[in-house]
Amino acid sequence: MRSALLAVTALLGAALPVVAGEIAESARRSGYDFMSSDTRAMQDDDTANPAMLSVLDAETLWTTKAGTANKSCNDCHGEVDVSMKGVAARYPAFNAASAAPVDLGQRVNLCRRQHQEAEPFAPESRELLALTALIARQSRGMPITAGDDPRLEPSVARGRELFMQRQGQLNLACSNCHDDNWSKHLAGSAITQGQPTGYPIYRLEWQGMGSLQRRLRGCMTGIRAQAFDFDAPDMIALELYLMSRARGMPMDAPAVRP
Repeated sequence: MRSALLAVTALLGAALPVVAGEIAESARRSGYDFMSSDTRAMQDDDTANPAMLSVLDAETLWTTKAGTANKSCNDCHGEVDVSMKGVAARYPAFNAASAAPVDLGQRVNLCRRQHQEAEPFAPESRELLALTALIARQSRGMPITAGDDPRLEPSVARGRELFMQRQGQLNLACSNCHDDNWSKHLAGSAITQGQPTGYPIYRLEWQGMGSLQRRLRGCMTGIRAQAFDFDAPDMIALELYLMSRARGMPMDAPAVRP
């Protein structure tokens, strides 16, 4: 086991030799830009994009009454294509009640608990992914604005610290791949900039939908680090930093990725 780990570490060291620093705004690129033409075509056509099946599920959930309050999302917010326009582009956002940032999935669950008086959806559940995909779709093509609230500055700073921090048995930071070596390849796959413009996504490797938190946990496991728990404060801070570094980039959710 130790010899195999050393071999992987050496391979990564050889594949990731460059230290380039943070990406200039003019050089930022979405994960869409790194995909094959076939995968781009799949995302671009709503009739072929498998993430749209979740959106269709969520259209039913949006109007379904739930909880002790017997309310639907539509009862409070009205038509999703009007009330949710641009909403996902500003999440994670500051939540005054907890004086901390919450991501879009947490916001959905807060609404369930507080307004529908219903049990929150589990992380990565079909329902939660569907509703966040539906809401995110209403921001498609709109610029990301997350992180522009001054109250979020400490959390953005914490997320940046985590992004730059080496961790795990492979002693790698997020920035080693996504800032220093984007556009190169590792194990046959393109290294992207990690710009989270399309979440939740349908990932071909997963054959299903997944949140940004799932993707981050997968990266942490890949470098042999202890993955953050779903919805942990550091997880939300890292999400917030990633969205803030993509500020101004257009959303393309729900996206397809390899």
